[in-house]
Amino acid sequence: MKKRHLLLLSGLSGLLFTVGWPVNGYPAFLFTAFVPLLIIEDYILKNKNNFSRFAVFFYTYPAFFVWNILTTWWIWNSTPVATLAWGFNAMFMGMVMHVYHLARRNIYQANQGYFILPFLWITFEYIHLSWKLTWTWLNLGNGFSVYPKWVQWYEYTGTLGGTFWIIAINILIFKAFKPLWSEMKNKRNIYWNGGLALGLIIIPLFVSFLIYFSYKEKENPVNVIVTQPNLDPYSEQYSIPPSEVIDINLDLAESVIGKSTMFIVAPESAIQENIWEENLGWSPSLKKLNAYVQEYPNLKIIIGASSYRRYNDSTNLPSSVRYHKIHKFYYDAYNTAFYIDTTGDLQIHHKSRLTPGVEYMPSWGFLGFIENLTIDLGGTTGTLGIDPDPQPFTVNDSLRVGPIICYESIFGGFCRDYVINGANVLFIITNDGWWGNTPGHKQHITFASLRAIETRRSIARSANTGISCFVNQRGDIFQATNYWERDVIVQDMNLNSELTFYARFGDYFGRISAFISAIFILITIVFGIKKRKI
Repeated sequence: MKKRHLLLLSGLSGLLFTVGWPVNGYPAFLFTAFVPLLIIEDYILKNKNNFSRFAVFFYTYPAFFVWNILTTWWIWNSTPVATLAWGFNAMFMGMVMHVYHLARRNIYQANQGYFILPFLWITFEYIHLSWKLTWTWLNLGNGFSVYPKWVQWYEYTGTLGGTFWIIAINILIFKAFKPLWSEMKNKRNIYWNGGLALGLIIIPLFVSFLIYFSYKEKENPVNVIVTQPNLDPYSEQYSIPPSEVIDINLDLAESVIGKSTMFIVAPESAIQENIWEENLGWSPSLKKLNAYVQEYPNLKIIIGASSYRRYNDSTNLPSSVRYHKIHKFYYDAYNTAFYIDTTGDLQIHHKSRLTPGVEYMPSWGFLGFIENLTIDLGGTTGTLGIDPDPQPFTVNDSLRVGPIICYESIFGGFCRDYVINGANVLFIITNDGWWGNTPGHKQHITFASLRAIETRRSIARSANTGISCFVNQRGDIFQATNYWERDVIVQDMNLNSELTFYARFGDYFGRISAFISAIFILITIVFGIKKRKI
Protein backbone atom coordinates (compact mmCIF):
# COMPACT_ATOMS: atom_id res chain seq x y z
CA MET A 1 0.00 0.00 0.00
CA LYS A 2 1.41 3.38 -0.99
CA LYS A 3 1.32 6.36 1.31
CA ARG A 4 -1.08 8.23 -0.93
CA HIS A 5 -3.50 5.35 -0.46
CA LEU A 6 -3.40 6.01 3.27
CA LEU A 7 -4.38 9.63 2.63
CA LEU A 8 -7.23 8.47 0.41
CA LEU A 9 -8.44 6.18 3.20
CA SER A 10 -8.27 9.11 5.60
CA GLY A 11 -10.34 11.24 3.25
CA LEU A 12 -12.86 8.40 2.88
CA SER A 13 -13.21 8.23 6.65
CA GLY A 14 -13.91 11.98 6.83
CA LEU A 15 -16.63 11.62 4.21
CA LEU A 16 -18.21 8.67 6.04
CA PHE A 17 -18.35 10.71 9.26
CA THR A 18 -19.93 13.57 7.30
CA VAL A 19 -22.62 11.55 5.52
CA GLY A 20 -23.46 9.93 8.85
CA TRP A 21 -23.92 13.21 10.72
CA PRO A 22 -27.19 15.08 11.37
CA VAL A 23 -29.15 16.68 9.98
CA ASN A 24 -28.51 15.76 6.37
CA GLY A 25 -26.79 12.42 6.98
CA TYR A 26 -27.82 8.92 7.95
CA PRO A 27 -26.22 7.61 11.18
CA ALA A 28 -25.70 4.04 9.90
CA PHE A 29 -22.61 5.37 8.08
CA LEU A 30 -21.03 6.11 11.46
CA PHE A 31 -20.78 2.35 12.05
CA THR A 32 -18.13 2.20 9.27
CA ALA A 33 -16.46 5.63 9.54
CA PHE A 34 -13.57 4.38 11.72
CA VAL A 35 -12.82 1.36 9.54
CA PRO A 36 -10.49 3.23 7.12
CA LEU A 37 -8.64 4.73 10.10
CA LEU A 38 -8.23 1.30 11.68
CA ILE A 39 -6.80 0.04 8.39
CA ILE A 40 -4.33 2.95 8.36
CA GLU A 41 -3.23 2.33 11.96
CA ASP A 42 -2.92 -1.40 11.42
CA TYR A 43 -0.82 -0.96 8.27
CA ILE A 44 1.51 1.55 9.95
CA LEU A 45 1.93 -0.76 12.94
CA LYS A 46 2.92 -3.69 10.74
CA ASN A 47 5.30 -1.50 8.73
CA LYS A 48 6.47 0.74 11.56
CA ASN A 49 10.06 0.83 10.31
CA ASN A 50 8.87 2.70 7.21
CA PHE A 51 7.00 5.40 9.15
CA SER A 52 7.78 8.04 11.73
CA ARG A 53 6.56 7.64 15.28
CA PHE A 54 3.82 10.25 14.65
CA ALA A 55 2.64 8.81 11.34
CA VAL A 56 -0.75 7.67 12.68
CA PHE A 57 -1.53 11.22 13.82
CA PHE A 58 -0.58 12.76 10.48
CA TYR A 59 -2.48 10.20 8.41
CA THR A 60 -5.67 10.29 10.51
CA TYR A 61 -5.75 14.06 11.06
CA PRO A 62 -7.12 14.77 7.54
CA ALA A 63 -10.18 12.59 8.24
CA PHE A 64 -11.09 14.55 11.33
CA PHE A 65 -10.35 17.91 9.71
CA VAL A 66 -12.65 17.06 6.79
CA TRP A 67 -15.37 15.91 9.21
CA ASN A 68 -15.10 19.10 11.30
CA ILE A 69 -15.24 21.43 8.32
CA LEU A 70 -18.01 19.70 6.38
CA THR A 71 -20.34 19.39 9.38
CA THR A 72 -19.65 22.61 11.34
CA TRP A 73 -18.60 25.04 8.59
CA TRP A 74 -21.52 27.26 9.59
CA ILE A 75 -19.88 28.52 12.81
CA TRP A 76 -17.81 30.80 10.59
CA ASN A 77 -20.97 32.94 10.34
CA SER A 78 -20.67 33.91 14.00
CA THR A 79 -16.90 34.19 14.49
CA PRO A 80 -13.69 33.66 12.47
CA VAL A 81 -12.34 31.73 15.47
CA ALA A 82 -14.16 28.82 13.82
CA THR A 83 -11.07 27.94 11.85
CA LEU A 84 -9.27 27.32 15.15
CA ALA A 85 -12.14 25.12 16.36
CA TRP A 86 -11.85 22.93 13.27
CA GLY A 87 -8.09 22.61 13.56
CA PHE A 88 -7.88 22.08 17.32
CA ASN A 89 -10.75 19.60 17.47
CA ALA A 90 -9.26 17.57 14.61
CA MET A 91 -5.90 17.69 16.40
CA PHE A 92 -7.38 16.29 19.62
CA MET A 93 -9.06 13.49 17.67
CA GLY A 94 -5.84 12.67 15.87
CA MET A 95 -4.03 12.55 19.20
CA VAL A 96 -6.50 9.94 20.45
CA MET A 97 -5.67 7.74 17.45
CA HIS A 98 -1.96 8.30 18.09
CA VAL A 99 -2.21 7.28 21.75
CA TYR A 100 -4.22 4.23 20.68
CA HIS A 101 -1.44 3.33 18.23
CA LEU A 102 1.27 3.73 20.88
CA ALA A 103 -0.66 1.49 23.28
CA ARG A 104 -0.99 -1.25 20.68
CA ARG A 105 2.62 -0.80 19.59
CA ASN A 106 4.12 -1.01 23.06
CA ILE A 107 1.82 -3.49 24.79
CA TYR A 108 0.31 -5.87 22.24
CA GLN A 109 1.06 -7.84 19.14
CA ALA A 110 -0.15 -6.60 15.76
CA ASN A 111 -3.55 -8.33 15.95
CA GLN A 112 -4.44 -7.37 19.52
CA GLY A 113 -5.41 -4.38 21.63
CA TYR A 114 -8.24 -2.99 19.49
CA PHE A 115 -10.54 -2.77 22.52
CA ILE A 116 -8.50 0.14 23.92
CA LEU A 117 -9.85 2.61 21.34
CA PRO A 118 -13.42 2.96 22.70
CA PHE A 119 -12.13 3.79 26.18
CA LEU A 120 -9.60 6.32 24.88
CA TRP A 121 -12.17 8.01 22.66
CA ILE A 122 -14.82 8.16 25.38
CA THR A 123 -12.19 9.64 27.73
CA PHE A 124 -11.48 12.34 25.13
CA GLU A 125 -15.19 13.15 24.83
CA TYR A 126 -15.59 13.11 28.62
CA ILE A 127 -12.75 15.60 29.01
CA HIS A 128 -14.19 17.65 26.17
CA LEU A 129 -17.43 17.95 28.14
CA SER A 130 -15.60 19.50 31.09
CA TRP A 131 -12.75 21.81 30.14
CA LYS A 132 -12.87 25.46 29.04
CA LEU A 133 -12.21 24.94 25.32
CA THR A 134 -15.02 22.45 25.06
CA TRP A 135 -16.48 21.77 21.62
CA THR A 136 -18.68 18.73 22.13
CA TRP A 137 -20.81 19.24 19.03
CA LEU A 138 -19.15 16.27 17.31
CA ASN A 139 -19.25 13.85 20.21
CA LEU A 140 -20.16 10.61 18.44
CA GLY A 141 -23.26 9.86 20.50
CA ASN A 142 -24.87 13.04 19.14
CA GLY A 143 -24.96 11.40 15.71
CA PHE A 144 -28.35 9.77 16.43
CA SER A 145 -30.14 12.99 17.39
CA VAL A 146 -32.46 12.90 14.35
CA TYR A 147 -33.39 9.28 15.09
CA PRO A 148 -34.37 9.26 18.80
CA LYS A 149 -36.15 5.92 18.35
CA TRP A 150 -32.72 4.31 17.86
CA VAL A 151 -31.28 5.39 21.22
CA GLN A 152 -33.99 5.28 23.85
CA TRP A 153 -31.44 3.43 26.00
CA TYR A 154 -29.61 6.75 26.45
CA GLU A 155 -31.71 7.01 29.61
CA TYR A 156 -29.22 4.45 30.97
CA THR A 157 -25.94 5.46 29.31
CA GLY A 158 -26.17 9.02 28.02
CA THR A 159 -24.56 9.89 24.70
CA LEU A 160 -21.24 8.33 25.73
CA GLY A 161 -23.00 4.97 25.44
CA GLY A 162 -23.70 5.85 21.81
CA THR A 163 -20.00 6.58 21.31
CA PHE A 164 -19.10 3.13 22.64
CA TRP A 165 -21.74 1.57 20.37
CA ILE A 166 -20.32 3.22 17.26
CA ILE A 167 -16.66 2.41 17.89
CA ALA A 168 -17.30 -1.17 19.01
CA ILE A 169 -19.20 -1.91 15.80
CA ASN A 170 -16.47 -0.27 13.71
CA ILE A 171 -13.86 -2.52 15.32
CA LEU A 172 -15.91 -5.66 14.72
CA ILE A 173 -16.52 -4.73 11.06
CA PHE A 174 -12.81 -4.03 10.62
CA LYS A 175 -11.89 -7.39 12.16
CA ALA A 176 -14.49 -9.14 9.99
CA PHE A 177 -13.07 -7.75 6.75
CA LYS A 178 -9.40 -7.81 7.77
CA PRO A 179 -8.85 -11.44 6.65
CA LEU A 180 -9.85 -10.45 3.11
CA TRP A 181 -6.61 -8.51 2.61
CA SER A 182 -4.33 -10.40 5.01
CA GLU A 183 -2.30 -13.50 4.28
CA MET A 184 -4.37 -15.71 6.59
CA LYS A 185 -7.90 -15.78 5.20
CA ASN A 186 -9.71 -17.22 8.21
CA LYS A 187 -13.40 -17.44 7.25
CA ARG A 188 -14.33 -18.24 10.81
CA ASN A 189 -13.14 -14.78 11.90
CA ILE A 190 -15.16 -13.21 9.09
CA TYR A 191 -18.37 -14.92 10.15
CA TRP A 192 -17.73 -14.55 13.89
CA ASN A 193 -16.90 -10.82 13.90
CA GLY A 194 -19.47 -10.06 11.21
CA GLY A 195 -22.14 -11.84 13.23
CA LEU A 196 -21.14 -9.99 16.41
CA ALA A 197 -21.28 -6.65 14.58
CA LEU A 198 -24.73 -7.42 13.20
CA GLY A 199 -25.94 -8.50 16.63
CA LEU A 200 -24.51 -5.40 18.25
CA ILE A 201 -26.48 -3.30 15.78
CA ILE A 202 -29.77 -5.18 15.94
CA ILE A 203 -30.08 -5.84 19.69
CA PRO A 204 -29.72 -2.20 20.90
CA LEU A 205 -32.10 -1.10 18.14
CA PHE A 206 -34.65 -3.72 19.19
CA VAL A 207 -34.34 -2.72 22.85
CA SER A 208 -34.67 0.96 21.92
CA PHE A 209 -37.81 0.46 19.86
CA LEU A 210 -39.25 -1.67 22.67
CA ILE A 211 -38.62 1.13 25.18
CA TYR A 212 -39.98 3.77 22.82
CA PHE A 213 -43.31 2.09 22.15
CA SER A 214 -43.83 1.00 25.74
CA TYR A 215 -42.94 4.32 27.40
CA LYS A 216 -45.98 6.24 28.62
CA GLU A 217 -45.84 9.70 30.14
CA LYS A 218 -47.72 10.22 33.38
CA GLU A 219 -50.46 12.82 32.97
CA ASN A 220 -49.25 15.83 34.94
CA PRO A 221 -49.66 18.77 32.54
CA VAL A 222 -48.68 22.42 32.66
CA ASN A 223 -49.63 24.82 29.88
CA VAL A 224 -46.64 26.52 28.25
CA ILE A 225 -46.40 29.30 25.65
CA VAL A 226 -43.22 29.67 23.58
CA THR A 227 -42.56 32.91 21.69
CA GLN A 228 -40.39 33.32 18.59
CA PRO A 229 -40.01 37.10 17.96
CA ASN A 230 -37.73 36.59 14.94
CA LEU A 231 -35.46 39.61 15.33
CA ASP A 232 -32.35 39.63 13.14
CA PRO A 233 -29.42 39.41 15.62
CA TYR A 234 -27.15 41.26 13.18
CA SER A 235 -29.42 44.28 12.77
CA GLU A 236 -32.80 44.45 14.55
CA GLN A 237 -32.45 42.83 17.97
CA TYR A 238 -29.88 45.22 19.39
CA SER A 239 -30.93 48.36 17.52
CA ILE A 240 -34.67 48.66 18.20
CA PRO A 241 -35.77 49.94 21.65
CA PRO A 242 -35.71 47.24 24.38
CA SER A 243 -39.33 48.00 25.29
CA GLU A 244 -40.38 47.20 21.73
CA VAL A 245 -38.69 43.78 21.94
CA ILE A 246 -40.62 43.05 25.15
CA ASP A 247 -43.87 44.19 23.52
CA ILE A 248 -43.32 41.86 20.56
CA ASN A 249 -42.92 38.86 22.86
CA LEU A 250 -45.88 39.81 25.06
CA ASP A 251 -48.14 40.49 22.06
CA LEU A 252 -47.30 37.04 20.69
CA ALA A 253 -48.12 35.43 24.04
CA GLU A 254 -51.30 37.48 24.44
CA SER A 255 -52.69 36.02 21.21
CA VAL A 256 -52.81 32.49 22.69
CA ILE A 257 -52.80 32.95 26.45
CA GLY A 258 -55.55 31.32 28.50
CA LYS A 259 -56.60 30.89 32.10
CA SER A 260 -54.61 27.66 32.39
CA THR A 261 -51.36 29.14 31.04
CA MET A 262 -48.58 28.72 33.58
CA PHE A 263 -45.43 29.65 31.65
CA ILE A 264 -44.31 32.00 28.91
CA VAL A 265 -40.87 31.10 27.58
CA ALA A 266 -39.09 33.84 25.60
CA PRO A 267 -35.68 33.50 23.91
CA GLU A 268 -32.11 34.20 24.91
CA SER A 269 -31.16 37.91 25.03
CA ALA A 270 -34.77 39.06 24.66
CA ILE A 271 -34.13 41.81 27.23
CA GLN A 272 -31.52 44.18 25.84
CA GLU A 273 -30.75 46.65 28.61
CA ASN A 274 -27.78 47.24 30.83
CA ILE A 275 -29.36 45.45 33.80
CA TRP A 276 -27.32 45.72 36.98
CA GLU A 277 -28.35 42.98 39.36
CA GLU A 278 -27.99 45.11 42.47
CA ASN A 279 -30.57 47.49 40.94
CA LEU A 280 -33.06 45.18 39.23
CA GLY A 281 -35.93 47.47 40.12
CA TRP A 282 -34.55 50.14 37.79
CA SER A 283 -35.05 48.05 34.63
CA PRO A 284 -38.01 49.24 32.50
CA SER A 285 -38.21 45.81 30.82
CA LEU A 286 -38.42 43.95 34.12
CA LYS A 287 -41.02 46.45 35.38
CA LYS A 288 -43.15 45.82 32.30
CA LEU A 289 -42.89 42.05 32.70
CA ASN A 290 -43.70 42.25 36.41
CA ALA A 291 -46.77 44.33 35.61
CA TYR A 292 -47.88 41.83 32.98
CA VAL A 293 -47.79 38.78 35.27
CA GLN A 294 -49.96 40.63 37.80
CA GLU A 295 -52.80 40.34 35.27
CA TYR A 296 -52.48 36.54 35.31
CA PRO A 297 -51.97 35.27 38.89
CA ASN A 298 -50.76 31.80 37.84
CA LEU A 299 -48.36 33.04 35.15
CA LYS A 300 -44.57 32.78 35.21
CA ILE A 301 -42.16 34.16 32.59
CA ILE A 302 -38.73 32.78 31.74
CA ILE A 303 -36.78 35.16 29.52
CA GLY A 304 -33.17 35.78 28.48
CA ALA A 305 -31.14 38.94 29.13
CA SER A 306 -27.67 40.41 29.50
CA SER A 307 -26.90 41.42 33.07
CA TYR A 308 -24.03 42.74 35.17
CA ARG A 309 -22.91 42.43 38.76
CA ARG A 310 -20.64 44.86 40.56
CA TYR A 311 -17.99 43.70 43.03
CA ASN A 312 -17.53 45.88 46.10
CA ASP A 313 -14.58 43.80 47.28
CA SER A 314 -11.55 43.74 44.94
CA THR A 315 -10.10 40.58 46.49
CA ASN A 316 -10.69 37.00 45.27
CA LEU A 317 -12.10 38.20 41.95
CA PRO A 318 -12.93 35.60 39.26
CA SER A 319 -10.87 35.41 36.06
CA SER A 320 -13.87 36.71 34.08
CA VAL A 321 -13.92 40.03 35.93
CA ARG A 322 -13.86 43.34 34.03
CA TYR A 323 -12.85 46.84 35.11
CA HIS A 324 -15.08 49.86 34.61
CA LYS A 325 -12.56 52.54 33.61
CA ILE A 326 -14.89 55.48 34.15
CA HIS A 327 -16.40 54.63 37.53
CA LYS A 328 -13.41 52.51 38.58
CA PHE A 329 -14.94 49.30 39.88
CA TYR A 330 -14.81 45.61 39.01
CA TYR A 331 -17.80 43.78 37.60
CA ASP A 332 -18.90 40.64 35.75
CA ALA A 333 -21.09 40.36 32.65
CA TYR A 334 -23.50 37.46 32.26
CA ASN A 335 -25.73 35.73 29.76
CA THR A 336 -28.78 35.47 31.99
CA ALA A 337 -32.18 33.83 32.30
CA PHE A 338 -34.76 35.54 34.55
CA TYR A 339 -37.72 33.89 36.25
CA ILE A 340 -40.58 36.34 36.90
CA ASP A 341 -43.82 35.67 38.78
CA THR A 342 -46.40 37.55 40.83
CA THR A 343 -44.30 37.48 44.01
CA GLY A 344 -41.88 40.06 42.59
CA ASP A 345 -38.90 37.97 43.72
CA LEU A 346 -36.80 37.42 40.60
CA GLN A 347 -34.82 34.22 40.22
CA ILE A 348 -31.64 34.31 38.13
CA HIS A 349 -29.59 31.76 36.21
CA HIS A 350 -26.25 32.74 34.67
CA LYS A 351 -25.15 30.70 31.69
CA SER A 352 -22.61 28.17 32.95
CA ARG A 353 -21.39 26.45 29.76
CA LEU A 354 -19.92 29.23 27.65
CA THR A 355 -19.33 29.14 23.91
CA PRO A 356 -15.55 29.18 23.29
CA GLY A 357 -14.36 32.06 21.14
CA VAL A 358 -17.51 34.11 21.74
CA GLU A 359 -18.37 34.00 25.46
CA TYR A 360 -15.11 32.56 26.71
CA MET A 361 -11.71 33.90 25.67
CA PRO A 362 -8.64 31.85 26.60
CA SER A 363 -6.27 33.87 28.77
CA TRP A 364 -3.39 31.48 28.16
CA GLY A 365 -0.52 33.42 26.63
CA PHE A 366 -0.32 31.94 23.14
CA LEU A 367 -4.13 31.92 22.76
CA GLY A 368 -4.72 35.45 23.99
CA PHE A 369 -5.02 36.79 20.44
CA ILE A 370 -8.39 35.01 20.04
CA GLU A 371 -10.20 37.86 21.77
CA ASN A 372 -9.15 40.20 18.95
CA LEU A 373 -10.80 37.90 16.40
CA THR A 374 -14.21 37.88 18.04
CA ILE A 375 -17.08 39.55 16.21
CA ASP A 376 -19.14 41.96 18.30
CA LEU A 377 -22.59 40.44 17.84
CA GLY A 378 -24.37 43.33 19.51
CA GLY A 379 -24.57 41.80 22.98
CA THR A 380 -21.86 41.34 25.58
CA THR A 381 -18.55 40.02 24.26
CA GLY A 382 -15.45 38.75 26.00
CA THR A 383 -15.31 36.19 28.81
CA LEU A 384 -18.57 36.06 30.75
CA GLY A 385 -19.17 35.19 34.36
CA ILE A 386 -20.83 31.88 35.21
CA ASP A 387 -22.84 30.16 37.92
CA PRO A 388 -20.52 27.43 39.25
CA ASP A 389 -23.46 25.51 40.73
CA PRO A 390 -26.61 26.29 38.71
CA GLN A 391 -29.92 25.60 40.40
CA PRO A 392 -33.40 25.17 38.87
CA PHE A 393 -36.01 27.87 39.26
CA THR A 394 -38.36 27.00 42.13
CA VAL A 395 -42.06 27.48 41.39
CA ASN A 396 -43.33 25.62 44.46
CA ASP A 397 -42.45 22.58 46.56
CA SER A 398 -43.36 20.16 43.77
CA LEU A 399 -42.42 22.12 40.63
CA ARG A 400 -38.97 23.25 39.53
CA VAL A 401 -37.79 24.38 36.10
CA GLY A 402 -34.35 23.84 34.60
CA PRO A 403 -33.40 26.94 32.54
CA ILE A 404 -30.94 26.06 29.77
CA ILE A 405 -29.30 28.79 27.69
CA CYS A 406 -28.25 27.95 24.13
CA TYR A 407 -24.93 26.01 24.15
CA GLU A 408 -25.76 24.46 27.54
CA SER A 409 -28.28 22.20 25.81
CA ILE A 410 -25.58 20.03 24.24
CA PHE A 411 -24.27 18.98 27.67
CA GLY A 412 -26.14 15.94 28.93
CA GLY A 413 -24.39 16.06 32.30
CA PHE A 414 -25.30 19.72 32.80
CA CYS A 415 -28.99 19.12 32.08
CA ARG A 416 -28.84 16.04 34.29
CA ASP A 417 -27.63 18.22 37.19
CA TYR A 418 -30.84 20.25 37.00
CA VAL A 419 -32.86 17.05 37.21
CA ILE A 420 -30.88 15.81 40.21
CA ASN A 421 -31.65 19.15 41.87
CA GLY A 422 -35.39 18.66 41.35
CA ALA A 423 -36.26 19.99 37.89
CA ASN A 424 -39.52 18.45 36.60
CA VAL A 425 -39.32 20.15 33.19
CA LEU A 426 -36.60 21.82 31.08
CA PHE A 427 -36.81 25.09 29.14
CA ILE A 428 -34.22 25.93 26.47
CA ILE A 429 -33.83 29.56 25.43
CA THR A 430 -31.52 30.29 22.52
CA ASN A 431 -30.64 32.61 19.66
CA ASP A 432 -29.44 30.57 16.69
CA GLY A 433 -29.76 33.38 14.16
CA TRP A 434 -26.00 34.05 14.24
CA TRP A 435 -25.42 30.95 12.09
CA GLY A 436 -27.92 31.82 9.36
CA ASN A 437 -30.09 29.24 7.61
CA THR A 438 -27.46 26.49 7.83
CA PRO A 439 -27.34 22.99 9.35
CA GLY A 440 -26.17 24.58 12.62
CA HIS A 441 -29.55 25.63 14.00
CA LYS A 442 -31.10 22.39 12.70
CA GLN A 443 -28.49 20.26 14.47
CA HIS A 444 -28.96 22.29 17.63
CA ILE A 445 -32.68 21.62 17.90
CA THR A 446 -32.22 17.85 17.44
CA PHE A 447 -29.84 17.65 20.40
CA ALA A 448 -32.83 18.58 22.61
CA SER A 449 -34.28 15.15 21.79
CA LEU A 450 -31.25 13.48 23.37
CA ARG A 451 -31.60 15.57 26.55
CA ALA A 452 -35.28 14.56 26.80
CA ILE A 453 -34.40 10.85 26.50
CA GLU A 454 -31.52 11.00 28.98
CA THR A 455 -33.61 12.66 31.68
CA ARG A 456 -37.18 11.77 30.58
CA ARG A 457 -38.11 15.41 30.94
CA SER A 458 -40.41 17.38 28.65
CA ILE A 459 -38.69 20.32 26.97
CA ALA A 460 -39.93 23.66 25.66
CA ARG A 461 -37.53 25.44 23.30
CA SER A 462 -37.72 29.15 22.49
CA ALA A 463 -35.39 30.31 19.71
CA ASN A 464 -35.33 33.94 18.63
CA THR A 465 -35.32 33.16 14.89
CA GLY A 466 -36.30 29.49 15.16
CA ILE A 467 -36.57 26.64 15.38
CA SER A 468 -38.82 26.72 18.46
CA CYS A 469 -40.66 23.57 19.53
CA PHE A 470 -41.82 21.21 22.24
CA VAL A 471 -40.12 17.87 22.93
CA ASN A 472 -41.83 15.04 24.79
CA GLN A 473 -40.13 12.59 27.15
CA ARG A 474 -39.43 10.12 24.31
CA GLY A 475 -37.54 12.77 22.33
CA ASP A 476 -40.28 13.43 19.76
CA ILE A 477 -40.40 17.03 18.48
CA PHE A 478 -43.78 18.79 18.22
CA GLN A 479 -44.93 22.07 16.70
CA ALA A 480 -41.53 22.89 15.25
CA THR A 481 -41.78 26.42 13.86
CA ASN A 482 -40.44 27.63 10.54
CA TYR A 483 -37.02 29.23 10.61
CA TRP A 484 -36.91 33.04 10.35
CA GLU A 485 -40.65 33.55 10.88
CA ARG A 486 -42.32 35.29 13.80
CA ASP A 487 -44.49 32.76 15.61
CA VAL A 488 -45.94 31.56 18.89
CA ILE A 489 -46.82 28.02 19.99
CA VAL A 490 -48.64 26.64 23.01
CA GLN A 491 -48.90 23.13 24.42
CA ASP A 492 -49.57 21.16 27.59
CA MET A 493 -46.35 19.53 28.84
CA ASN A 494 -46.23 16.67 31.32
CA LEU A 495 -44.04 17.05 34.39
CA ASN A 496 -41.93 14.15 35.62
CA SER A 497 -40.17 13.69 38.95
CA GLU A 498 -38.73 10.19 38.43
CA LEU A 499 -35.00 9.80 37.91
CA THR A 500 -33.54 7.76 35.06
CA PHE A 501 -30.47 5.60 35.56
CA TYR A 502 -28.42 8.23 33.73
CA ALA A 503 -29.84 11.00 35.91
CA ARG A 504 -28.82 9.07 39.02
CA PHE A 505 -25.28 8.18 37.96
CA GLY A 506 -24.37 10.71 35.28
CA ASP A 507 -21.55 10.09 32.80
CA TYR A 508 -20.26 6.94 34.49
CA PHE A 509 -19.18 5.70 31.05
CA GLY A 510 -16.76 8.60 31.00
CA ARG A 511 -15.44 8.02 34.52
CA ILE A 512 -14.88 4.31 33.94
CA SER A 513 -13.22 4.95 30.58
CA ALA A 514 -10.96 7.62 32.05
CA PHE A 515 -9.80 5.18 34.75
CA ILE A 516 -9.12 2.40 32.23
CA SER A 517 -7.40 4.82 29.83
CA ALA A 518 -5.14 6.15 32.58
CA ILE A 519 -4.03 2.62 33.40
CA PHE A 520 -3.25 1.77 29.79
CA ILE A 521 -1.46 5.05 29.19
CA LEU A 522 0.77 4.37 32.21
CA ILE A 523 1.44 0.82 31.01
CA THR A 524 2.22 2.17 27.54
CA ILE A 525 4.75 4.62 28.97
CA VAL A 526 6.41 1.93 31.10
CA PHE A 527 6.63 -0.55 28.22
CA GLY A 528 7.89 2.19 25.90
CA ILE A 529 10.69 3.06 28.32
CA LYS A 530 11.63 -0.62 28.67
CA LYS A 531 11.79 -1.08 24.90
CA ARG A 532 14.10 1.89 24.53
CA LYS A 533 16.48 0.48 27.14
CA ILE A 534 16.67 -2.90 25.41
